[in-house]
Amino acid sequence: MPHISRISAALAATSLVGVLAAAGPAVATTPTVTCSSAKSGLAKKLTTDITAALKGRNSTTAVALYDRSTSTTCTYRSSTKYDSASVVKATVLAALLRQAQEANRVLTTREKTLATAMITKSDNDATTTLWKQVKVSGVQHFLTLAKMTSTTPGANGYWGLTQITAGDEVKLLKLLTASNTVLTTASRTYELGLMNKVISSQRWGVPAGAPSDATVQVKNGWLSRATHKWRVHSIGAFTGKGNDYGIVVLSQDDSTMSYGITSIERIARAIHSDL
Repeated sequence: MPHISRISAALAATSLVGVLAAAGPAVATTPTVTCSSAKSGLAKKLTTDITAALKGRNSTTAVALYDRSTSTTCTYRSSTKYDSASVVKATVLAALLRQAQEANRVLTTREKTLATAMITKSDNDATTTLWKQVKVSGVQHFLTLAKMTSTTPGANGYWGLTQITAGDEVKLLKLLTASNTVLTTASRTYELGLMNKVISSQRWGVPAGAPSDATVQVKNGWLSRATHKWRVHSIGAFTGKGNDYGIVVLSQDDSTMSYGITSIERIARAIHSDL
């Protein structure tokens, strides 16, 4: 009986091989831009224009956006993980604000000075100080509350190596721009206010092509490493005067920082124009 069983198993395996061979090799699917909208024709236009903006760029890019006024969303590689670089600073501030809320206090003068430097000038020393204060556990606590489940805080103090996704960064922007139970109106207003005051030399990226009447809140990140060359990221919320949307573009494998910025701004201009 064992001998017959082995023969049967071999025949079954042979049959399976035949089926797999007949099916042919698996074909890798190319990521595609996926959009939906309550506004007629908008999803199709965004899909076409974002795809065109991505065409020919030699970098690995992720895109996510929302527009509340038209119930529009678009995603492209939105679950792919990237080293955060300085984009994580917006999350660090949100985690600090959440901790202050839970302690029923406002930020101290020292904390405000550090937060201002961290967001408006992307100061790394200020970020390291706040990262140590909030602790990884504090950052993770905020991520859990914000349902940013695909984000992993950087280990051993390396906040810039926090793993982020475009999908989670959009969740952060949505949290900052609408009433919720995680951050109070005062906390949200404070963080958006700093993101609105980012110095001019760091206001590149998703603000490119934004409506002149929109209030622009942005945080960018950039980092070069031996693997994947340059990471260049930009997240932004656009509010006021009927504007209520957010854009996230993350990229890596950029040959230079400038190349990454150009890629992001091509995508941003297409989105702003369509919205």
